[in-house]
Amino acid sequence: MEIIRTVSRLSEVAGQNRAAGRSIGLVPTMGALHAGHKSLVDRARSENDVVIVSVFVNPTQFNNAADLQTYPRTEEADAAMLESCGVDYVFMPSVEEIYPEPDTRVFDLGPVAEVMEGPMRPGHFNGVAQIVSKLFAWSQPTRAYFGEKDFQQIAVIRRMVELEGFDLEIVPCPIVREADGLALSSRNVRLTAADREVAPKIHYLLKQSIELKNQGLSPVEVEKATTAAIDDIDGLRTEYFQIVDAKTMQPIKEWAEAGELGAAGCATVYCGDVRLIDNIRY
Repeated sequence: MEIIRTVSRLSEVAGQNRAAGRSIGLVPTMGALHAGHKSLVDRARSENDVVIVSVFVNPTQFNNAADLQTYPRTEEADAAMLESCGVDYVFMPSVEEIYPEPDTRVFDLGPVAEVMEGPMRPGHFNGVAQIVSKLFAWSQPTRAYFGEKDFQQIAVIRRMVELEGFDLEIVPCPIVREADGLALSSRNVRLTAADREVAPKIHYLLKQSIELKNQGLSPVEVEKATTAAIDDIDGLRTEYFQIVDAKTMQPIKEWAEAGELGAAGCATVYCGDVRLIDNIRY
């Protein structure tokens, strides 16, 4: 496994492999890797000749300076884990390497970026589009792998791919959870012991929302009931719970409004001071 620090070297190895007719699987990450990331890497390994993993905490997608400051960084452990997974190249650049000058590009991401995380984290998705478009240009992937925990982000990246004309496949991968249902996240390490006890109730109540749908409640009624149930738990506070079309990310008022991919319930919940996201499909 080679650890790459420069854009020029990443572009070089990508070009060499593509010229040799090898398929490239890219797994973009912000490090602090866990079993959820490993599942993405394993999938990429099984479907491609070459696997590249990027490890970079991207400052342009943080709209909260404190969140950027406290985001966990575990470079040595990340490299060891990736080597054990059979990764070929790990791209671990500095901020200066990625942004020798400010990236002033503004992407027309449209409606998929204007709901849920969009208004809650202004500029976040534009920052995601900036870094992911750079990684795609430099690593020339055949396929790129993203976890469905960041459900809305996948729709945003698909839109960016459309805008930029990249020729690649976006591969969404299922959420990996702890035995008690908590979605794996690099932010989970920041949960206190007390927070960790209540955090799995988010997923439990999202699953309960399926039962509410089956009982005949409308999407709006399910949203209200689920939000109230989450907020009823000491230590949890809902920022939003929204039921949307799983492709367009637009809110729906009736289940019949959901298109070919069905509906998804997307939640952002504060557990203590830690902002957790999760989702459920209907």
